[in-house]
Amino acid sequence: MSAEATNPATPGPITPGAHRRRGRPRIDLRRIGWAALLGPAAGNRLPDAIGHVVEAHRAHHPEAPLEPLRRAYVLAESSHRGQMRKSGEPYITHPLAVTLILAELGAETTTLTASLLHDTVEDTEVTLDQVRTEFGEEVAYLVDGVTKLEKVDYGAAAEPETFRKMLVATGNDVRVMSIKLADRLHNMRTLGVMRPEKQARIAKVTRDVLIPLAERLGVQALKTELEDLVFAILHPDEYTETRELIAANDARGTDPLAEIAEDARAVLKDAGIAAEVLIRSRHFVSVHRARRKRGTLRGADFGRLLVLVGEDADCYGVLGELHTCFTPVVSEFKDFIAVPKFNLYQSLHTAVTRGDGEVAEVLIRTHQMHKVAEAGVVALGNPYAPPADEQTDSMGERADPTRPGWLSRLLDWQEAAPDADTFWSTLREDLAQDREITVFRPDGGTLGLPAGASCVDAAYAQYGEDAHACIGARVNGRLATLSTVLSDGDTVQLLMGQDPASEPSKDWLDHARTPAARIAIRRWLTTHPATPQPEPEGRRAPEPAPRAPQGAPAGRPAEANAVVDQPGASVRLAGCCTPVPPDAVTAFAVRGGVVTVHRAECHGVARMKSTGRAEVGVHWGDTTQCRVSLIAESFSRPHLLADLTEAIALESVAVISATVEPPTQGRVRHTYTLQLPDATTLPGLMRAMRNIAGVYDVSRAQHPAQTTS
Repeated sequence: MSAEATNPATPGPITPGAHRRRGRPRIDLRRIGWAALLGPAAGNRLPDAIGHVVEAHRAHHPEAPLEPLRRAYVLAESSHRGQMRKSGEPYITHPLAVTLILAELGAETTTLTASLLHDTVEDTEVTLDQVRTEFGEEVAYLVDGVTKLEKVDYGAAAEPETFRKMLVATGNDVRVMSIKLADRLHNMRTLGVMRPEKQARIAKVTRDVLIPLAERLGVQALKTELEDLVFAILHPDEYTETRELIAANDARGTDPLAEIAEDARAVLKDAGIAAEVLIRSRHFVSVHRARRKRGTLRGADFGRLLVLVGEDADCYGVLGELHTCFTPVVSEFKDFIAVPKFNLYQSLHTAVTRGDGEVAEVLIRTHQMHKVAEAGVVALGNPYAPPADEQTDSMGERADPTRPGWLSRLLDWQEAAPDADTFWSTLREDLAQDREITVFRPDGGTLGLPAGASCVDAAYAQYGEDAHACIGARVNGRLATLSTVLSDGDTVQLLMGQDPASEPSKDWLDHARTPAARIAIRRWLTTHPATPQPEPEGRRAPEPAPRAPQGAPAGRPAEANAVVDQPGASVRLAGCCTPVPPDAVTAFAVRGGVVTVHRAECHGVARMKSTGRAEVGVHWGDTTQCRVSLIAESFSRPHLLADLTEAIALESVAVISATVEPPTQGRVRHTYTLQLPDATTLPGLMRAMRNIAGVYDVSRAQHPAQTTS
């Protein structure tokens, strides 16, 4: 049976729930067990054993039908009759407890019905077809999904392919995972008399797999309690110390957080904002983390203020009033309403301080936001309830527009994983990420990425495998390499090449943090082993013989017709700036009767003047042919040199020489000396070169001039 547990009254180390959930009654397993032994109620009357479930359910769904719950309990009780838990209680107490957990979170009737039946197919003679016949396809789908989950060993020896199939089978309905999380929470609550080594094994699996899943599904109420239960088992000394700290704080005569809450209520009342101000005690793990971060804890550090309002706009009104009447801690402000977290969470976070130095963290949200913050996907009701006939999408899949982005991405990249072992290891890496950032696309859309993600991750998150053609990025308007690590709130524009043969670089794996990026890159590299490498960068390209202009001496490159005011002088166009008509030019006499012509803005002009070179008058003649040096700056990619020289040739321009510098941080610089048939073709040539995929700038050469002696 899946629900191994013991009597919670048995001495054990697990007691963290008492601190933070005052007023939340725990079910009396002995009372329920006795009611279960008496059997179901006569006729159609609700059995006493599920009275607490009904009460919690009706608190969230006043009009919910109760008949499915009654029939599900009758079937579960009769099928589990005679089965006992290790603690000696009737087994039916376990599905009842799991169902109560979900009912308190606001789960809808279908989920609760499936929860009552979640162990029947696995542990009794009830068949899935029987569940389908009596309760419908939806309940049968959930029960089948939970049954598959129960067969998975999450430990170090887990079969990756089993886990992968389980995820695929259950990931299409988040309610399956919700039932599993509630199932694990009840088992963890009642783990006390198991052997210590078995407690530790179950706690580690809960920590490594199920708690991260709860976080990503937004079910904070389950996640935080599971964290405390795991903390108590795996770190008993720290747990005991934290419990003593909390007890000492509770015994204090004054509560600074309560005083700040009262002041906040007065401020909001004076401002005419209807708001409920509550004190939320930190759970054990949160107190432990706060102490490690801050050292000695003050009274207000043991909890937070929670302000609940009716409308989104009121959240910002509360924020303004609190920041006006208290001193805000600016660095603590976060707006998760405008930019919700990856698990549907929305809230404003801030911190305020009063005169004595007490700092209170404040969470501001609407009542609906609070419901989602606590229960995550459980609070969504039935996300698959079809309007009319729209139960499935056009592909026949179960449509879920409210599914968290993380789960959608997970289901996408699991299909791309080349093998189960890769999927499993990548999943564990992804679950280990405890923080996510949001980056913006130029069109206003957003991408959710793990902290530390790079432009490579953003490319694959936005374009999938089409990101193989990504050649660079602009981050906050500035050119950036694909290895650039992104920060929360960055705007990322991904520059995509047009070459269908584009391929990812093996180096991208060093910068990829997301499963989608790593799996896509690895799969491409696996299916495309060693390909011919392009010509080594930094090597001088072959120099094609220039086409001499008609009438020019053979073997001598043509120059533009620059006419100088020095009869008999040999005219040369300076290589440092390669002037062409109609550039403004100046000229200087150098040794050997040579006059060099420079662009007026050339860096070499000042140097020539400083060395006393005589300036010579110059103007352009009638000949339009000219030579020019252009620098093309681009992101490194295969076949770039060939594409650039082809574009130059299509403009009827001859390449005199081409030099490619070694790439630096994924960028490369090409320098071309070109013979133009007409200077007027230069703007069009530069545009054609800029249009080549990967090229982000083309400019005229401006090399430092060397003094000619």
